[in-house]
Amino acid sequence: MSRLGKIPVIIPSGVSVSLENNELKVKGPKAELSHVVKDDVTITIEGETVTLAPTDTPKAPALWGTYAAHLRNMIAGVTEGFTKVLEIEGVGYRAEVKDNNVVLNVGFSHQVILAIPETLAVQVEKNVITVTGPDKEAVGQFAANIRKVKKPEPYKGKGIRYQGEYIIRKQGKKAV
Repeated sequence: MSRLGKIPVIIPSGVSVSLENNELKVKGPKAELSHVVKDDVTITIEGETVTLAPTDTPKAPALWGTYAAHLRNMIAGVTEGFTKVLEIEGVGYRAEVKDNNVVLNVGFSHQVILAIPETLAVQVEKNVITVTGPDKEAVGQFAANIRKVKKPEPYKGKGIRYQGEYIIRKQGKKAV
């Protein structure tokens, strides 16, 4: 039994939720999101609440809470949006937004260019990269792709890290 799935999802004012042909659509003031849903979970929309119930299939208990969490994230995304903040640390390391790309100079012999997805917005100020958008999964994935370019190393801490992420430092060589 899913604790998240049992709780009905409340639809705030200004947001509309619809289910058509196994596609769950959430429309709000900031964006419109859609997610394909399998037949393992029954979704009923009644007024200002959405209730989810599992069917008698083997995958239903696992998908029940997952779809409830997806729906809550979609509602939060179309009303407030999601943000991930990354910090760049290192001498000469920098980032900039050109056209629809993020250009990273992080110690390689070449620039690393990442295309920004259409639904996301990226801002760069000094050594701080801010990724914002309505889709939690897309924001997190693009932030992870940026971090993957140059992960923080444990000796000097150089690289790209999430804001507030703590890097465990190693001692390095000792002089006798």
